[in-house]
Amino acid sequence: MSDEELLKKVREIIYENMEMAEEDDSPRYHYTRPAPDRYPYQFFWDTCFHVFILVAIDEVEMAEKHIHSLLRLQEEDGFIGHMIYWDRLKPGRWADIFQSKFSYKNFLNSHMSSLIQPPLIAQAVSRIVNASGDLEFLKQVLPKLKRYYNWLAENRDFEGDHLLSIISPFESGMDWKPTFDVPLNFKGKANNLLYMKVIWVDFRNFLNNYNLKKIYKKSYFLVKEVGLNTIYAQNLQSLGELCEKVDDRDAQVFYNRAKEVTESIVTIMYDKENKAFYDVYGKTDKKIKILTPTVFYPVVLSGISEKIKKQVIDKHLVQGDEFNSSYPLPSVALNSSAFNPKESLYIWRGPTWIVHNWFLHQYLKNNGYEELAGKLTSSIKELIEKSGFREYYNPLTGEGYGAQDFTWAGLVIDMMKGERVKSNLN
Repeated sequence: MSDEELLKKVREIIYENMEMAEEDDSPRYHYTRPAPDRYPYQFFWDTCFHVFILVAIDEVEMAEKHIHSLLRLQEEDGFIGHMIYWDRLKPGRWADIFQSKFSYKNFLNSHMSSLIQPPLIAQAVSRIVNASGDLEFLKQVLPKLKRYYNWLAENRDFEGDHLLSIISPFESGMDWKPTFDVPLNFKGKANNLLYMKVIWVDFRNFLNNYNLKKIYKKSYFLVKEVGLNTIYAQNLQSLGELCEKVDDRDAQVFYNRAKEVTESIVTIMYDKENKAFYDVYGKTDKKIKILTPTVFYPVVLSGISEKIKKQVIDKHLVQGDEFNSSYPLPSVALNSSAFNPKESLYIWRGPTWIVHNWFLHQYLKNNGYEELAGKLTSSIKELIEKSGFREYYNPLTGEGYGAQDFTWAGLVIDMMKGERVKSNLN
């Protein structure tokens, strides 16, 4: 498949999966479903991914509409849920009912879940503004962005160490990530017992009506996840930059917060002996020493020393075999007892997900790892050629699994565009 054909196919899938309210509908919405049948709702970080893709295919105005839709049901205190149920009010799975506060109105009106997802929205808005120069759009959304990131700091930094805690595995965006097995007291290959343990977490949150003070006090699932906190730090920095563009005096507030989060990531999550950034859990911040691609995520942060970044990349990506699969990056180390490369209900436990390649690509291509960056891009192109636009892929064979016409593979267009920009600068 040529690059032109790939671009055309990405555009087709984005438009085929797009949902728009009718002219007289209220509230108005405009978003892209990650997959037409399996994931018909508006998801938080999926919408941000779609913005990156839309800007990469020069659909900036469409990207703005996606952001407005994501912000439309924001609560007064700033909260935005990880799923928005617009005209499809019935949850996709029975257990998803437990991811929202109980209300009879949820069966009648558009509403959000009570969970969060990785807070990627400031970078998504930044990508739009940098492409369009549309400061009017920025002025419209900036107050909402500030309220959202202030809500996160005030409500999910339970211990005052500047890191956000998640209260459900689904808040990570990497639902069944093997590191969560440890706080759940589970070992080995995923099975029905793990399923019930995870659903039990959401059910207890539901019984507590998502009262965060009660949930923290009971602390049955408290995890500071590396990926989410890295994205948090990145986006606080981006939010500061957005504030500067319109002379908003809060810019320094968010710059300082980004610095504090970055410092805590190093202090609390970095393991000097294993040269990896680990998720931590509980009120004592115990490290979960399981290798997944998020051990690399903090290398994108400017406040982390080049020495640490080089140690992490060299040990686990350049020299190590943990992630050296035919189609990288597997979602857990190949030598992990949890590793399963095949299709399963229990996702993020072996197969390759496009987002890991996309996330690391931004650092590798600009920091002397051009060959590795190129490999991550070419791997996605090969996977699409071999198996189409799928939700995830076998890292050993390239076989596609999960939802079909899944939008995330379109992030490869953003990666390709980044490589062209880098090449032109050189």
